[in-house]
Amino acid sequence: MSATLPDQLGDKVVYHLRAGDQEIPLNSRIGMPLSLEWSGAIACTHCGRATKKSFAQGHCYPCFKRLAQCDTCIMKPETCHFFLGTCREPEWGETHCFQPHIVYLANSSGLKVGITRKTQMPTRWLDQGAIQALPILEVNTRQQSGFVEMLFKEQVSDRTNWRAMLKGEVEPLDLNAERNRLLDVLSDGLDKLRDLHGQDAIRTLDEAPHAFDYPVETFPRKVVSHNFDKQPRVEGVLQGIKGQYLILDTGVINLRKFTGYEISLT
Repeated sequence: MSATLPDQLGDKVVYHLRAGDQEIPLNSRIGMPLSLEWSGAIACTHCGRATKKSFAQGHCYPCFKRLAQCDTCIMKPETCHFFLGTCREPEWGETHCFQPHIVYLANSSGLKVGITRKTQMPTRWLDQGAIQALPILEVNTRQQSGFVEMLFKEQVSDRTNWRAMLKGEVEPLDLNAERNRLLDVLSDGLDKLRDLHGQDAIRTLDEAPHAFDYPVETFPRKVVSHNFDKQPRVEGVLQGIKGQYLILDTGVINLRKFTGYEISLT
């Protein structure tokens, strides 16, 4: 499911469901009955082979074990082992990991810290269902972003409470004030990282916070999650979309979790 910013300020985030080469608009279906049915087939999103189980959001097991994008260092960038000569795909690593990354603050279920490739803004925030986001630092590599994130995790979480995010009970925060507070508290740690990686390797940003509004008519009081593996047919009235979740009157479903599944939509 793709999420993009609206054309006009103040409008809702725009969602489309990817179906092969087509993209089906979803915002216009809010308030209408929706049915999703899994055929039982799963195809690896990388090599296309059939698989009985999806690994790392859409991969067969051989690709999961072989691809650099499925390695543990993607989730924990500070454990990057490229310089040890053990990267699964050095060329892929050079393309994806050795480029500018952003360390940001976001508000999806409360204050959190996160990292993303510079080219992935604002997609990363929309996928998390953040109502606010603020880039605070830019670094040269993914590994460096991991080191910075570890420092910030001493003061703030890197997790989203997805249930709280979907209930729509998140209060706006003063992200500028939070940025200033954290940069002050963590200044010694940031200086040590700059001493290690270079003074220009970690750059402080001065940007305005971003705010996002999602197409939700009704937030659930109690979050009940659908799962295609247990229930191949999911249906109900579409009440909203936030992050990678469809919000139905019968429950919510995280479509990102079922990447590679063959689904029919009616």
